[in-house]
Amino acid sequence: MDHTPASAITQAKKDLVTSIKEKLEAVSSLKSIFRVPEKLLEANEKMYIPSTVSIGPLHHGKEGLKYMEDRKWHYLFTLLSRQPNQLESSLHEFVNALSDLEKPARNFYSELNLTWSQFMEMMLVDGCFIIELFLKYSLKDIRSRGDPTFSTPGLLNRVRCDLILLESQIPFLILQRLFQIVLIPIQYELTLTLCELAVRFFRKMLPGDKDIVNEKFSQEGYHLLDLIRQCYLPTYARVMSKRSVSQGDLETESATKLKKDGIKSKSSKAKSLLNIKFANGVLEVPSFTPHHHFTEMLFSNLIALEQHQNDSQPFTSYVFLMKALVCNENDVKLFRNRGIVIMDNYTEKEVCDLFKRLCGKVEYGEDK
Repeated sequence: MDHTPASAITQAKKDLVTSIKEKLEAVSSLKSIFRVPEKLLEANEKMYIPSTVSIGPLHHGKEGLKYMEDRKWHYLFTLLSRQPNQLESSLHEFVNALSDLEKPARNFYSELNLTWSQFMEMMLVDGCFIIELFLKYSLKDIRSRGDPTFSTPGLLNRVRCDLILLESQIPFLILQRLFQIVLIPIQYELTLTLCELAVRFFRKMLPGDKDIVNEKFSQEGYHLLDLIRQCYLPTYARVMSKRSVSQGDLETESATKLKKDGIKSKSSKAKSLLNIKFANGVLEVPSFTPHHHFTEMLFSNLIALEQHQNDSQPFTSYVFLMKALVCNENDVKLFRNRGIVIMDNYTEKEVCDLFKRLCGKVEYGEDK
């Protein structure tokens, strides 16, 4: 006969509920900071691996990234030292704030093998580096003269590229919490939110309508790359055509072939880049201006992010459709004349090759 005291049974029940709850939370949370699928790395590794600065644990300590690792610590010092004689108390406040987020932050990573102190230090240093970088970009007065991140030719753009990599992310909730307790001297009159600082930092390089990017960048996101993705999600559902041409036809017919079949194409007034619409014999495509290297890197990592998701894959669908529509230089010329593809630094061939590379070894459709 079991003589276990009632109080012990009650405590055992509480412990069991707590244990199961923690396991369920870990399973149900969306681990959104993954390794890039091996097939995509094989196709073009340079699109996914940081060249200048690593964020988070997946590339920490790698060769060639030490210079910016030192800069991260310098940025942490300047961020915490703006209030005189407050360095140690500020550190205590930051560490205490992050401690409350350890479990949810760890759940964002598909793989993580760090002690508590290692993980907290990384979140603090990397998070404060990003915040200080955003502040220095928008508030020029707080930059030290000759700050190499801004004065070294090309360095800022390389850092910007590394901050959009899927394998170089930290949870946005970490950035939000740190930003809540950052002290900015009143003379700088900072009225911008963290999302507004972020969109200012990336805006020049993001394709599509700048107004819609500004408007939607405050949407909920898991990390910086996911925030960018939220800006472009289609805002209306598919429209079925009354003609015999189907969505499948569009995916196998180029722009010039569609024109011969009597289908018109024009630049869409839709602000979201992914809001491609086909109705009444007219294909409406939002204008697209590619930026050398950055656009390919951004799209590659957005597609890599979608490879881990079971729901819709709007960016993957977009690049496959565009690959079909602009499969040769004549297609690009047609889209350029229609104001759909705006080429500042690209040739027609380079636009075709861009979408071919983006599709690369992506698993898409029923075979995924």
